[in-house]
Amino acid sequence: MKYKRLVFFILEHIINGDVMNYQTAISFGLVHIPVLMNNAIKNNDVSFNLLHKKCKERLEYIRYCPHCKTKVKNDEIEKGYEYKKDDYVTFTDNDFAKLKSENDKIIEIISFVDINEIDPIYYEKSYTLTPNNSSKAFNLFKWALRKSKKVAIAKTILRNKLYYVVIRFGYENIIMDTLYYEEEIKLQREKMVKDFSDNELNMALKLIKAMSAKFTPEEYIDEYQNNLKMAIDKKIKRKDIKKIKSKKKRNINDLMTALEESLKEQNERK
Repeated sequence: MKYKRLVFFILEHIINGDVMNYQTAISFGLVHIPVLMNNAIKNNDVSFNLLHKKCKERLEYIRYCPHCKTKVKNDEIEKGYEYKKDDYVTFTDNDFAKLKSENDKIIEIISFVDINEIDPIYYEKSYTLTPNNSSKAFNLFKWALRKSKKVAIAKTILRNKLYYVVIRFGYENIIMDTLYYEEEIKLQREKMVKDFSDNELNMALKLIKAMSAKFTPEEYIDEYQNNLKMAIDKKIKRKDIKKIKSKKKRNINDLMTALEESLKEQNERK
């Protein structure tokens, strides 16, 4: 049972695309910088297992072939592309390897840009890059990034996919963010519509100013996960879970009145 759970854990990390101590290198012109890539983000969400309701036994992750009516082992699995209904061409690891050039195995810097030119919607996932063995070139690159106040646009292959990435200085680290492609972004440009008065706009700007503050991420607490952990503790102690009370908000239909009252409440809170 412990072995099966270990397999589930490994499969879960593969599916989630977790990267731990992945060896690669940054190509900075003719400078070669060996680095280790690690996840910059960890998931703190409480995880639940799927159980059989009848006996409370944990369900297994099973790969099943409906044609052969049998369980399938990992070494009996291959990847197939359905080019027409029920017809597939199959690919092996060797086939995928042939599609990669040697340059794809490294993080090849293409250019440097201002970070404010990149809309946050393009950012997908963050990794940290740390020195692997020799650190002089790494430290030089890190200082250069900091001094230039630029970010690098680079490309590399992760999990059989070519990614364009941003390499930047942050939190005293070198951080690499994978980017979505333009074709993956579903948003379309919408026309700006002005169907409100100048007074309403000015009042909205005053409210924004009154609510402005410094970005302090340590103050942002996952209240739902905290409530979930307390609920788990109560379940363990055989106690009832009480419904979370919601704060009642006044319903103001007039836009200008709602803005004025919001500004008043914000100033009183300060």
